Amino acid sequence: MTQAYDKFGNVHELLDEYVELEHELADPSIHSDQGKARRLGKRYAELGPVIAGYRAWNSATEDLAAGREMAAEDPDFAAELPALESALSQSEVQLEELLLPRDPNDDRDVIMEIKAGVGGDESALFAGDLLRMYQRFAERQGWKTEIIDATDSEMGGYKDVSMAIKSKGVGEPGKTPYAKLKFEGGVHRVQRVPETESQGRIHTSAAGVLILAEADEVDVEIRQQDLRIDVFRSSGPGGQSVNTTDSAVRITHIPTGIVVSCQNEKSQLQNKESALRILRARMLAAAQEEADRIASVERNAQVRSVDRSERIRTYNFPENRLSDHRVNFKANNLDAVLNGELDGVIAALLEADKATKLASGDH
Repeated sequence: MTQAYDKFGNVHELLDEYVELEHELADPSIHSDQGKARRLGKRYAELGPVIAGYRAWNSATEDLAAGREMAAEDPDFAAELPALESALSQSEVQLEELLLPRDPNDDRDVIMEIKAGVGGDESALFAGDLLRMYQRFAERQGWKTEIIDATDSEMGGYKDVSMAIKSKGVGEPGKTPYAKLKFEGGVHRVQRVPETESQGRIHTSAAGVLILAEADEVDVEIRQQDLRIDVFRSSGPGGQSVNTTDSAVRITHIPTGIVVSCQNEKSQLQNKESALRILRARMLAAAQEEADRIASVERNAQVRSVDRSERIRTYNFPENRLSDHRVNFKANNLDAVLNGELDGVIAALLEADKATKLASGDH
């Protein structure tokens, strides 16, 4: 046991915290404060895999020590040692990975924004393709999606669209929408022959994706006196009832200068609620960005620090190929990818992030 604490000494405190959480959650009175119960439950779920990994490693350490003692007394037992050594090595690697620092948002849902970029109508059509791709990926994960706001383009597709992606129930750390989608932010480029192209020439256009962790009301305090709320007439599709009333809402958060507008719903109240939801997510992202800047934490792999002009991925239709330029990932199944099969590229990005953290000794 002593050796265990020598090698992974930081787990000792986590063990104590885990036991304390077990006691607190076993107390029926905790459920009178739903916010606290949810917070403690979330932390308990977060620590669970780490504690299980530590116990497995500790058990493997003790098994090998006992095996060596027995082998010293009985040479025939020496044949068992390689398997015990392998089990210890494997459990050590797994525990090191479990102890890597987690993004504080890895248990959150997502608000995704997709904006058409260069390429006019073709870019807007591609933005629509990306939206459907993420909707289908979400379906495969058993998540729910909800369009919060959208500006359609005349030829189809979207000039911009905001979508909430939510896990059902309490999301398991590392398997929530944010944990899986956080590296999707950046510029996505498409190469294909547009439907309007009569000469058969390949055009290149792009759309930008922004990933925001959805903030709870308790995470971000928004004071009414800090908001300027303007209403205006909706310009988007939606029929007469949308366009003849001042139902669209623009909210400016005066201290930060963040501006959000929504015109998707027919009701001014619904548009205001949607705008506040996006505002909270953007304010949470801004606050974390500032906290990380002060702490000088490297965040170059994460979406909030990605240069929006940085091209992260190319969708090449003539060659049916997807290329992610950050991890040199290529897949020749673009049709399947656009149908929501993103597991391969997402796994490659998460693996690269893990390798970077392990290499930097960031744990």
